[in-house]
Amino acid sequence: MRVQKLGYSLGPLLSMREILLCAKMADQQENVDSLWVPESWGRESFATLGAISQVTRKVSLGTSIINIYSRTPAIVAMAATTLDMLSDNRTIIGLGASTAAIVENWHGLKFNRPASRMKEYIECLRLMTRGEKVKYNGEFFQINNFKILHQPQRANIPIFMAAVNKKMVSMASKLADGILLYLRPLEELKRTATELKQATKGKSFEIACSFICAISNKEPEKARARAATTLAFYIAVGEYYSKFLADNGFKIEVEEITAEYRKAGADNAAKYVSDRMLSSLVICGSSEECRESLSKFLSTGITLPIIQFNPIGDSESSFKEMLSAF
Repeated sequence: MRVQKLGYSLGPLLSMREILLCAKMADQQENVDSLWVPESWGRESFATLGAISQVTRKVSLGTSIINIYSRTPAIVAMAATTLDMLSDNRTIIGLGASTAAIVENWHGLKFNRPASRMKEYIECLRLMTRGEKVKYNGEFFQINNFKILHQPQRANIPIFMAAVNKKMVSMASKLADGILLYLRPLEELKRTATELKQATKGKSFEIACSFICAISNKEPEKARARAATTLAFYIAVGEYYSKFLADNGFKIEVEEITAEYRKAGADNAAKYVSDRMLSSLVICGSSEECRESLSKFLSTGITLPIIQFNPIGDSESSFKEMLSAF
């Protein structure tokens, strides 16, 4: 199976040198649509993508995700249009609400009414990234005569919105050019993709979903263990993800994983990740197993699978194995 279009997420498990190496390799593959860089408390997303833009020539470059509290719309507009200049118009702005723990504890800001803030944030960004003089009098943002100095090179920089709950999913279908989904059980993902296709009928809209992925033909069990550890980490620290998964068939596993993580960390918590969880949420094992899993997820109706790279052993060899698998 050769997937027609997919993206790769290059995250904190990689060094900066490894990120640039993997980005260069991915850019040489015909079916790689985009590269995505996450941001939380590690590397800054736009700076990383700026570096990636200089070693790639065709893949789109997405933030996956930056939060809507720690930067103003004006800062993101400047960052996105600058990345467009560096990359010849390959930027995708991936936005998310984040969580109270991150926004309040790490940035010292008040986390309130994320959906309302997101709406205004996207409205401001649309105007700013078109190069218009912006006057905006909202509840969260009051902007007077902002006009970006360097005229943007294109009329529209795509904005993708990360969403977990139904309200945010619905908002993404109305306001954004695409949605970024993560950790959604197979059957639930199918329902959400169907609803999004109906809601966005008649317009171009990308249904992207990121999947934890670890591949090894020599050590498929090690790949499954690596994927389980990453999944356990996100469940234990991700307030929205843990609640969503608990509400969608994995309540016992979520409780066990969270309790063990607090006592002994992600490696120990991974033993409570069931085979059913792995099958429903992640892509792991041998190349053949991973192709079968990806095919299953593609059947839900998503339009862009994003492979979150979890290396097994040497990162360069592991990424080559992943590229060849798909």
